[in-house]
Amino acid sequence: MAALRRVIAPKRFSRRMREAARRLEPSFLTPLLVIVLATVADILDPRLEFYRFFGVPPALAAAMFSVAGTVGIGLLAMAASFGLAAAHNGLGQTPSTFTLLVVGGVTVAAAYASRMRQHRERTLAEVRAVSETAQRVLLRPVPHRLGPVDVEVLYQAAAAQARIGGDFYEARQTRHGVRLIIGDVRGKGLPAVEVASMMLSSFRVHVRDAPDLPDLARRLETDMNYYCEDESVPGDDALERFITALIIEIPAGEPVARLVNCGHPPPLLLHGGEVREVEPSAPSPPVNMAALLGDDYHVDTVAFTTGDRLLLYTDGVSESRDGAGSFYPLADRVRQWAWAPPRELLDHLHEDLRAYVVGVRDDDLAALAAQRVAPAGTVSGRER
Repeated sequence: MAALRRVIAPKRFSRRMREAARRLEPSFLTPLLVIVLATVADILDPRLEFYRFFGVPPALAAAMFSVAGTVGIGLLAMAASFGLAAAHNGLGQTPSTFTLLVVGGVTVAAAYASRMRQHRERTLAEVRAVSETAQRVLLRPVPHRLGPVDVEVLYQAAAAQARIGGDFYEARQTRHGVRLIIGDVRGKGLPAVEVASMMLSSFRVHVRDAPDLPDLARRLETDMNYYCEDESVPGDDALERFITALIIEIPAGEPVARLVNCGHPPPLLLHGGEVREVEPSAPSPPVNMAALLGDDYHVDTVAFTTGDRLLLYTDGVSESRDGAGSFYPLADRVRQWAWAPPRELLDHLHEDLRAYVVGVRDDDLAALAAQRVAPAGTVSGRER
């Protein structure tokens, strides 16, 4: 128990410090400032009847203070109004009485509004906590080092306040080498999140056992078919759902990378300061489209030596637009960071995208950078 108290006490202290800092924000002085200014102005020139502004402070307090604080501001405003009426010998006059009644009514309404606001804030905090937990379950943090490969990720959901979306990624070390996946679910919102969750679960189950990338892609296809056949999934929606995905294998014993591109934007290979797109030699069907397009999955092999980097991304990156409607020139922009390590590369990309895009982003984006840091044949790390 003592150890538990030592853990909890700093958290409580930190929370109290944040609350104290919040109370001291300049905006929280606005209701008091209105009371002071209205009082001073009314004393200087009673004819202008500045006491009528005393209904404003409790209304402002409702957006900032707790119920008790809002009521306190309202009582303070009523006390100031009462004092001014007494100073002007007007306690029994109808305007003074009416002003007190108005301020009292506004205070009651403001206290109720404050209570509702606090309830909404608590609900929003709980929803955000659930969202963050869901993100940690779905998009688990990727280890920075997997065998001979350094891996870094960038993720941003399009929905305001959202932490997760229809884009997904994963990286695992297996006996076949480091295997990566990045994908994009057709559609947005909770249905896309559900499909992304299913695909990640399927990848995590099969990534170690699949003997090669085509077999892994077929297993993902099969699981997606089972998912769409589930009676709880609406039939029309199921028929329209598909996922573009890029699956990569980086074996520890060979200076190569193997790729299966299932309708996904081609990755960029950064080698010796040069940047080139790795287009598939033959198309492979997006997930849940094999019944229509066939289940031939083609593997492309590219040289991937020490220091080389692969940049995987979703169309939320490549199809970002500027104010003129032009697509983001990803390959051209990346050339200026061709020598940057993965984390620095993604940080540059993120900042550049934020400067390039005008307005609100309407699509999720994800990017994954992988760099071989050990010569082929060197294995550092363990299979996860």
